[in-house]
Amino acid sequence: LSGVARRIASPQKVSGTEKRLMMAGNPGDLSTMDFLGLKLVVAGLVAGATFVIAGLILGAFAFGLLGAAAVAGLGFMMPELWLSRRVKKRQKQILLATPDTLDLLTISVRAGLSFDGALAKVVEKVPGPLSDEFQRALAEVRVGKARRDALRDVIGRTEVPALSNFIGAIVQAEQLGVPIAKVLQIQSEQLRIERRQRAEELAAKAPIKMLFPLVGCIFPSMFIVILGPAI
Repeated sequence: LSGVARRIASPQKVSGTEKRLMMAGNPGDLSTMDFLGLKLVVAGLVAGATFVIAGLILGAFAFGLLGAAAVAGLGFMMPELWLSRRVKKRQKQILLATPDTLDLLTISVRAGLSFDGALAKVVEKVPGPLSDEFQRALAEVRVGKARRDALRDVIGRTEVPALSNFIGAIVQAEQLGVPIAKVLQIQSEQLRIERRQRAEELAAKAPIKMLFPLVGCIFPSMFIVILGPAI
């Protein structure tokens, strides 16, 4: 089925799926063609189960065929939905880990380590998807890739705005000859401010979200208690 997917998939679809798999951290070590083949497998399984239940067990063959055709499209999209959730979950983990990771990076550089040595220390002390990306960037630097190019590739594999701004500042500082320790300190302070603003934004949304359980669960009970005896 991976071969079938290779023949029917457009180059744009293949490149887009490859990028999303990288952003999701390559779950299950799936290649692009494996993932496209998996979509065909899930679509076939869902359509077959629908036809067996509706057509053979319930005896509605026409409805079973129509239902299988309709559900096949849903089954074809289920892996895409799963991959989108993996991407968003990984991006959230990277966003939450960025301020603390940058603090450790700043402390390490100000303590006398080089930038690459500080990245290695971060990879050693802070496990997670962000450390995995930095570890991959360090491995690319060791085999001869320019550090700014390796860091720019991290932006393409994550697409987290806070991390993109930080890496952009590091690359620009390296090109202009600005001390990296100063840049790291400024970026660390900025990320802490952004983290506080995100927390304040979530706190501001909390009362609105509390209205739904309040209206749906508490008010009906109050009406029963207050109006019940009167009725």
